[in-house]
Amino acid sequence: MTPSELSPPNEAAVGPPLPAAEPGSAEAVEAWRQETPFADWAATPLPGDASTRRYWRLSRRGETALLMVAPPGLLPPFLSMAAHLRLLGLAAPEVHEVEEEAGLAIIEDLGPETLAARLSRKPRVEGKATALVADLLAFLARTAPPPLPALGPAEGAAQLEPLFRHYGAAPPEAAEALREGLSHRLTEIGCVPDRLSLRDFHAENLIWRGEESGLRKLGLIDFQDAVLAPRAYDLASWLTDARRDAAPGLAEEVTARFARALEVPERQVAAEAAALGLMRSLRILGIFARLAQEGRRRYLGYVPRVYDHIELALTHPAVAPLAPLVRAAAPPPEELLGRGAR
Repeated sequence: MTPSELSPPNEAAVGPPLPAAEPGSAEAVEAWRQETPFADWAATPLPGDASTRRYWRLSRRGETALLMVAPPGLLPPFLSMAAHLRLLGLAAPEVHEVEEEAGLAIIEDLGPETLAARLSRKPRVEGKATALVADLLAFLARTAPPPLPALGPAEGAAQLEPLFRHYGAAPPEAAEALREGLSHRLTEIGCVPDRLSLRDFHAENLIWRGEESGLRKLGLIDFQDAVLAPRAYDLASWLTDARRDAAPGLAEEVTARFARALEVPERQVAAEAAALGLMRSLRILGIFARLAQEGRRRYLGYVPRVYDHIELALTHPAVAPLAPLVRAAAPPPEELLGRGAR
């Protein structure tokens, strides 16, 4: 989950006991909090999404922090990447209190407004905000990454399994042909996994911090799944946001600005972004279908936009040869989603 719909802090009183949350019980989470300096802060639950993490905003006399409860094993990668990003001078949360084995942490609250909310409220600032996003992506692509798992062509193609399992009953031969074709195309385009990727990079995972300057205007969250990926991976993630449409022309502008900053031909970056965007969108199509099967049918509302991203990627000359394979394994949603997502 990301704090994308943050509720206002309740400063009147310390709230009721926290609801049960894995991996610890409500009592265990609250008992741990009572041993920290945040024991008497009000706790307000934040809305959840597709994540396995849960958050509460803690507040007292105008100050705020976030309590995060994560499944076993997910907290250490978050803490490690947060420290790395802060060393780079970027706005990642400071960690105030932590109990790694229990998956509990109290972290800095970077602010109440995501970039998505900011752009919805003030659409005229989207051009400047998008330029800042391009600068942030280029900065990350120029920095030496820490040791991380690699997400290259073969790994990316292998991650299409949710598509084949949940979106529709693709024939095994069609699924295998798409996996092989996508991996081959990514390799031919030159998608080498040698740059830091925050992986789930979109406007709801950026906190708008207007009082800051430079890249610190963008607060970074939801980076625990960071990997080594091709340089345009997070650019592709930004360009294929399932939850919002960008203003016309801004996709080309952010791509051009990113390419100039890295001194790479724009046509090369555009080809990489198209192929990686296709890979991401196919996987997301399967994930949203799975969530719908689990009863969270609001995710079906995002499917048309995701498929639009797929269709747009397939218009790029470097990706167009994959069109028959994509349509054989993942037809448009009006043909298969109704059956595959129930």
